Amino acid sequence: MEARLYVIPGSHPSRTVQTMLDRKGIEYKRVDLLPVISKGVVRVAGFPGITVPALKLDGRKLQGSREIARELDRLVPEPPLFPTDPAARLAVEQAERWGDEALQPVARRVLWNALRRDRSPLVSYSEGARLGIPIGLAVKTAAPIVALSARLNDASDEKVRADLAALPGMLQRIDDWIAEGVLGGDELNAADLQIATSLRLLMSLADLRPAIESRPAGKLALRAAPDYPGDAPPVLPAAWLEPLRG
Repeated sequence: MEARLYVIPGSHPSRTVQTMLDRKGIEYKRVDLLPVISKGVVRVAGFPGITVPALKLDGRKLQGSREIARELDRLVPEPPLFPTDPAARLAVEQAERWGDEALQPVARRVLWNALRRDRSPLVSYSEGARLGIPIGLAVKTAAPIVALSARLNDASDEKVRADLAALPGMLQRIDDWIAEGVLGGDELNAADLQIATSLRLLMSLADLRPAIESRPAGKLALRAAPDYPGDAPPVLPAAWLEPLRG
């Protein structure tokens, strides 16, 4: 099986797919791309969309962690990413979709808002990446990319403050799924991996880590993605973090 995975270093959905490929025992070549620039690269590579993760798998072109998860389960059934029981599978798929559509954008917006305030942590998020240019140079010239990424992802102060106000409820929802057995079982499923990487990205920010790491959600994130890159110092306004101090 020939696999080539296009990613952005530090990207949470990219990390989700990398973990899925590793669990399935599928060897792959990773192609690291810079944010924003990645959009043009994946189109030139023949993908229909402009997002990563993008996977070329034996000639097929797949985009997005949810599409990729289903194809990987079809090609390599063990270990499974979804339960065989229909009701259990539906619950996992609902959690996976929420992780993709609700939680993932929150993590992305908060990160870009923080990096807009301080670009120095970009080095830590690029750990192990091969971008074709020295990491230090990429970071020094990253101001336009950070500004454009923040704008493209709607990482405005107003939006991110609202995201942080909503985050305690989102964390409680994840804790509830863990208590119900939808997440955090003996074998990690697609929803576990989808949600855990977003949590780990949020936990890479010193402002948010204390509010997440001791919860069941935080423990799941550390179990599913123990070595996630990135380490951002406190930069967010204290007033924005009040909802997380309850």
